[in-house]
Amino acid sequence: MNINRTDALDMVRESISRVIPDADFAALGPNDAFRDALEMDSLDFLSFVEVLSERSGVRIEDEDTPRLTTLSGSADFLVTRTG
Repeated sequence: MNINRTDALDMVRESISRVIPDADFAALGPNDAFRDALEMDSLDFLSFVEVLSERSGVRIEDEDTPRLTTLSGSADFLVTRTG
């Protein structure tokens, strides 16, 4: 399955929303770290990674997680992995 950037960004936002239902995406820039901007703790972040993996069908390894800390990085990761 190929995922374009727009779909990837939507998928990332939806995955975050499943973990942090009241996430304020208007205050989140494309390169802002989720943990700081959304006050994600480690468990929230791990849950986000699991949800994103399930929704996208992309296997996410531990070494991939540094790329998943921002909207832009997460979208780029998905586009690259599915392209």
